[in-house]
Amino acid sequence: MGETYNVRLEPVGVEFEVEEDETILDAAFRQGIALPHGCKEGQCSACKCIKLDGESEMLKYSTFALNDMERDSGHVLMCRTLAYSDIEIELLNYDEEVLSKSIPVKEFAGRIVDFQKLTHDIRGVQIELQEPLKFWAGQYVDITVTTQTGETITRSFSMANPPSEAESLSFIIKKYPDGRFSNELDNGGIRIGAGVRVYGPYGMCFRREGREGPIILVGAGSGMSPVWSILNDHVASNEDRPVYFFYGARTRNDLIKLKEIGELTAKFPTVEFIPVLSHADDDADWEGERGFVHETVDRRLKEMEIDGEGDVYACGPPPMIEALTPVLFMHDFDAERIFFDKFTPTSGSSAH
Repeated sequence: MGETYNVRLEPVGVEFEVEEDETILDAAFRQGIALPHGCKEGQCSACKCIKLDGESEMLKYSTFALNDMERDSGHVLMCRTLAYSDIEIELLNYDEEVLSKSIPVKEFAGRIVDFQKLTHDIRGVQIELQEPLKFWAGQYVDITVTTQTGETITRSFSMANPPSEAESLSFIIKKYPDGRFSNELDNGGIRIGAGVRVYGPYGMCFRREGREGPIILVGAGSGMSPVWSILNDHVASNEDRPVYFFYGARTRNDLIKLKEIGELTAKFPTVEFIPVLSHADDDADWEGERGFVHETVDRRLKEMEIDGEGDVYACGPPPMIEALTPVLFMHDFDAERIFFDKFTPTSGSSAH
């Protein structure tokens, strides 16, 4: 066994242990302390903080996440930091509610029990676990599977089911040309019945409870997955808030879950579904919104005179998130009430 050190978090006064061969973020996850995080791989800056005291070193990371000037002034990325002594850290962005709702990250055994081709490039996957996984609606897990040829693939996917379904997880995933997981599913390299290891839960883009104002859900592509979980969890909670559910797709053929959404909106009239098609120019029968989803969000917020009221959950590819961000700030949304989940098609384990 290696050395164990103490990590102290300021200004919250939380302490936990870290083994000398694990990152500070992994140690926190293991002990159920929800620190700010995004990619877990040194590619984003969500876990950036200031080291106040102690000896440490950082594993390889992207200078986009932490530039040299920041590093020289004592900033570190918790997902890449190894401790060599007791260490004290000042959190730059933290959420008392998140810290109070931490769920320890654990490993679960399961198997793939079903698989559907929902559109030409979106797949549905169902996994049964041997024991229930506690998570908050909107969170994700890392899934490791071994293909028929013996290759091990790990990918991150957000749950589409609400937390009430804790042993039967469903996922909506995007198929990318070089996406190993989805391609192996399509060509039979990963079969129904395949065993999987599931690690989680992770993610900060989860449903917050007991708030005022409308809920604005914005999804595109496989961003439907966490948004669907958040929506179903919300309606089950009986909170009386209007919900505006925007979903961006290319054409009508790229819309998914229309039957289920129709049933849900019929049962819960406070939920309005607003599909937006970007490539529907030759679809004369389409009577819905056209253009990019952030444009429709902008226009509808203006029409409804919603300025900064409520919570926004936006899940989808980086271009959608980047286009939506200035729209939300122009409408006076507080950064603390905007929750993003960017789905990046990388070769690493952070690809949704």
